[in-house]
Amino acid sequence: MSIPLNPPFRADHVGSFLRPKFLLEARERHAKGEISAEELRKVEDKAITEVVRFQEDVGLKAITDGEYRRTYFHIDFLQQLGGVHTDIPVIVKGADGKEELAPPAIRVIDKVRHAVNIQLADFEYLKSQIQAPGAVPKVCIPSPTMLHFRGGRAGISKEAYPELDPDFYDDVARAYGDELQALANAGCNYVQMDDTNLAYLCDEKMREAARQRGDDPDELSHRYAWFINKVVAHKPKGMVLGIHLCRGNFRSTHAAAGNYEPVAEALLAEMDVDAYFLEYDDDRSGDFRPLRYLPKNKLAVLGLVTTKFGQLENKDDLKRRIDEAAKYAPLEQLALSPQCGFSSTVHGNDIAVEDQRKKLELVLETAREVWGE
Repeated sequence: MSIPLNPPFRADHVGSFLRPKFLLEARERHAKGEISAEELRKVEDKAITEVVRFQEDVGLKAITDGEYRRTYFHIDFLQQLGGVHTDIPVIVKGADGKEELAPPAIRVIDKVRHAVNIQLADFEYLKSQIQAPGAVPKVCIPSPTMLHFRGGRAGISKEAYPELDPDFYDDVARAYGDELQALANAGCNYVQMDDTNLAYLCDEKMREAARQRGDDPDELSHRYAWFINKVVAHKPKGMVLGIHLCRGNFRSTHAAAGNYEPVAEALLAEMDVDAYFLEYDDDRSGDFRPLRYLPKNKLAVLGLVTTKFGQLENKDDLKRRIDEAAKYAPLEQLALSPQCGFSSTVHGNDIAVEDQRKKLELVLETAREVWGE
């Protein structure tokens, strides 16, 4: 069984990497007004060139910019959409004393529109730095569902949108479609949408919070599949569009848990994306039975290797878990990746820089042994 020549690859990854110290220092200097935005971008360019070389050296075929120009994986993108206002997330302590991520406020205050090409310049620089034969630049963007789930109806201006359907959903889909087209025109054919909300709808706490906002969590999963399909309808020809379900990844904390079963049918059977990146690094994600909904023309990338902690997984255990997943979806429709990025925010997870390489090498080695060259 061969490794796909086109993305997603049998060994893939979710996108972000730990920021190097010199980049963090430059960002701090920029925040203090000591260097300009242009000077900061030059430092980012240097860091991105280095992380591209790192990915190529490890052997990855999907190459990202490490999300080195972002502070948060979602806010930096969403706040550049016309009509959207965002606030930063914070860490809070739960009743048991454990730290948890409190998601940011994201509000729609006016008509949503594609005001600027958000990722175009970043993609063009990334593409220019790739040297390895067969390597493909990959762009990661937040899912459009984030504009609804965090605040529900109350988070969307009633002046701008007296009714959500169809105007709100159509406007957001059109804005995303314009962004995807700009990327496609520059040669981008691999985009991943990062979605926390469908994963949150697997968690009973989050489901209850949705009920308190006046939403039916069971209906929401189908509505979000329909919503994302509106974006997919704008997808340029030849572009691979995947979705990553994230349960929270801020400084090695998580925000949600629960089996995929409550959203599985909407996610896998109804959504028209090309691939699914699913977190399966520990018991929080449940079993693989939801994969029975995976259509024959889709790929499920199993996030079996955690990015939250440095302890290296056992390769035989990974193979065993892949075999378990293959009971519900054909092996040829499966692939392997870390469960999330190593640094979904600028702060990074509680993992050493050298452990990133070990984790990715393990993913690549396991994929070669399971699916072949």
